[in-house]
Amino acid sequence: MVDWPHAPAHRLGEAGAYIVTAGTYRKQHFFNEPQRLALLHNSLLAIAREYEWRLQAWAVFSNHYHFVALSPGNPSSLKSLVGKLHTLTAAELNTLDGCEGRKVWYQYWDSHLTYEKSYLARLNYVHNNPVHHGIVPVARQYPWCSASWFENSADRAFFNVVTGFPSDKVKVFDEF
Repeated sequence: MVDWPHAPAHRLGEAGAYIVTAGTYRKQHFFNEPQRLALLHNSLLAIAREYEWRLQAWAVFSNHYHFVALSPGNPSSLKSLVGKLHTLTAAELNTLDGCEGRKVWYQYWDSHLTYEKSYLARLNYVHNNPVHHGIVPVARQYPWCSASWFENSADRAFFNVVTGFPSDKVKVFDEF
């Protein structure tokens, strides 16, 4: 397989856990109000469920998002999931702003997480991404991420493992 120098490679050959990051066009803050963040957040949850991707961690922001999810048997549906999410949210924003046809999304990056330590570190990283960006002091205070959901629904032992796992050296594209 030849990688294109101008776009991230999407290798979706095996089922499993994936981390996905997507950014807006020119890092513009299109989702800069609570109702816009709710649109992106709710759309991500609904479309992931529609495509049978089981979200494990997510965080959405004004100009990007991250999620970790377990794929269905055929992970190639990720391209359709992201495409539908971007098409739907861009159309809704462009209607709200009277800017039909405006480019909202840029690219997305994905990685298949094949090592348990990598998976655990990225779960912790995504749950705590609002803290990483300086938006809130405690991730569960940010309503458009999974931290509160994870704290309330995860098995306590698993929660302790994930939240205690170091994520400061995680290399995730996150320059937003």
